[in-house]
Amino acid sequence: MTSDGAGGARLVAERVSLVIDGATLLPETSVEIDAGECVALLGPNGAGKTTLLRLLSGRVRPSGGRVLLRGSPVDERQAATRRALATLIEPPALYPDLTISDHLALVAALWDDADPVGTALARFELGALRDRFPHELSSGQRQLAHLALVFARPAEVLLLDEPEQRLDPDRRALLAAAIRGARERGVAVACASHAPDLVERVADRRVRVGE
Repeated sequence: MTSDGAGGARLVAERVSLVIDGATLLPETSVEIDAGECVALLGPNGAGKTTLLRLLSGRVRPSGGRVLLRGSPVDERQAATRRALATLIEPPALYPDLTISDHLALVAALWDDADPVGTALARFELGALRDRFPHELSSGQRQLAHLALVFARPAEVLLLDEPEQRLDPDRRALLAAAIRGARERGVAVACASHAPDLVERVADRRVRVGE
């Protein structure tokens, strides 16, 4: 791995670790994700997968090592970082007085090259739910709404933490298709998952975290 993030890698974590109050949340870990590639982050609960995603997103600074996006340090306070990275690490905020289509319209208004509302709804088969408010959704439908919001906006990198949560096999197939579509557009994807079927469908490489 090159130290400047060159060689085609879009997002690089170089020997990153996180220690807080003497507790190791992530042992030293290195990973690189190229444009158009999906890397599956694997490991048991507590291995540090979510912590690694937070470090990759720039939300948390590592105790050691560094994270580079196209050779520059990741910093969520920088507009370039925020534009490049779309994340589903914690669920996006849903406003109780906005419908699902309203939320997607807001994304389209914020990002000039976001997907049209209809396209974003169709990706996760949410057309019939477009006029529902968040409190009218089941937990699985809410997860699909979260995914629709993340995939609707433009991004160079997608960071997904167990995106298959609360999805049945048919809905996981929609998720897999969305990830493959992002890869085909040249998006770099890191996905922490406990679903072997999803990993098998989307991952180019697998990285064991915490070992």
